[in-house]
Amino acid sequence: MGSVGRLYILYDLVRWEEKALYEAAARKGLDVRMLDSKDILIDLNGGMLHGSSVCDGSGTFLQRCVGYFRNLHLTAALEGKGYRVVNPFQCSVIAGNKLFAHIALVRNGIKAPRSMLAFTQDTVLKAIDTLGYPAVLKPTVGSWGRLIALIRDRDAAEAIVEDREHMFPLYQIYYLQEYVKRPPRDIRAIVAGERVLGAIYRYSGDGRWKTNMALGGRAEPCPVSSELEDVCVRACRAVNGEVVGVDLMEDEARGLLVHEVNPTTEFKNVARVANQRIADEIVEYVMQGGG
Repeated sequence: MGSVGRLYILYDLVRWEEKALYEAAARKGLDVRMLDSKDILIDLNGGMLHGSSVCDGSGTFLQRCVGYFRNLHLTAALEGKGYRVVNPFQCSVIAGNKLFAHIALVRNGIKAPRSMLAFTQDTVLKAIDTLGYPAVLKPTVGSWGRLIALIRDRDAAEAIVEDREHMFPLYQIYYLQEYVKRPPRDIRAIVAGERVLGAIYRYSGDGRWKTNMALGGRAEPCPVSSELEDVCVRACRAVNGEVVGVDLMEDEARGLLVHEVNPTTEFKNVARVANQRIADEIVEYVMQGGG
C-alpha cells in the first residue's frame, strides 16, 4: 500500500463510524489521530494549524464532521493549505446540498426522482400541482430525515409553507420531489472510489414512510448487482466524491433512482448486516491515495 503519512480523522460528533475508522487505522499500524474540529485554529495567512493535535504540514484528513457548514469551511481551509481531504471540497459543496446533488446527477445522466425548485408560497403550490399529491418537501441541507415533509393535500401544503416562511431563510428554498411509488424500502450503498463496499435495504419502521434508520427502520443485506454498482459509482463521480453513501429507490417503471448522495455517510448498519470490514476497506482506500 502507498503511504498517506499521518491520518487525521476530523469530527464534531463521535459516532460509531468514527470509532470504527480509528480502530481500523490503528489495526493497520497507521499513525492516526482524532481531531475535534471544534478545537481547530487555522492561520489562513501562515503555515500553522493548531488544535488538540498540531499538524506538521503532512498527512491526510478524513472529513467526518456532521455539521454541513463546519465541514464545508474546514475542508476549504485545509485544501487551501495543500492537504488532501477525503471527501474533497467540491464533494462537500455538491453532495452536502440535496439540490446541488440532484443537478449534478441529472447532468451526468443518472436517473433521479422528478424534482422542482420554488421560492414563494404561490410557486410551491404550482410546483406540487405539477408533481401531483402526495409530494415530498426536503430541506436542501440536512440529515437523518429531519424537516422532510410528505405533503398529502393542498391544505397541508399551505400550512407547511406558512410555517417555513417564518424559519431561517435556508428553509425558504423549496426543493420538492415526486413521491416515488416503490417497495417499503430504499437502498443505501457505500462507495469508495470505483467500488461499492456494501449495500443494504432500509425498510420503514412502524408504518412510517421514511426509511431512515434513526427513525426506527430496519436493515437487510442488498445484493450488489452490476447495475447497482454502475449507478452508485457514477453517482459518486458526479459529485466529485471519494467515499460516499448513495441512497436509491426502486421504481417499477424506471428502475433505480438516486435520491441522495451523502459525503459523511453513516455505515454502521451496512457493516452490521452486509460487510463487517467496511471501515477497514475505507481506510485501505485512503491509504492507497484514492487508488
